[in-house]
Amino acid sequence: NVTHDPMKAAKKADIISTDVWVSMGDEEEYDQRLHDFKPYQINSKLLEQAKHDVMVLHCLPAHRGEEITANVVDGPNSAVFDQAENRLHTQKALLLKLLS
Repeated sequence: NVTHDPMKAAKKADIISTDVWVSMGDEEEYDQRLHDFKPYQINSKLLEQAKHDVMVLHCLPAHRGEEITANVVDGPNSAVFDQAENRLHTQKALLLKLLS
């Protein structure tokens, strides 16, 4: 199912993931993107709608208070830092493979 309602989507989600809303080079769109994406912020209100063991992911670096709140990044459902560490090891393995 596809929905544009994050509260509805969170109810059955096993994983909730986000990324930065404004990438480098898109700074001129900052205010508009913040306005447009604010309803999709991962915050404690959203997690209250989710399963108690929902996993929260973000590829980092996060803009705390924008796409995800600090209490969620640092909270018990967060696997953000594990995700970032796994990416590091994946990148190292790819470099080793490509350079050998």
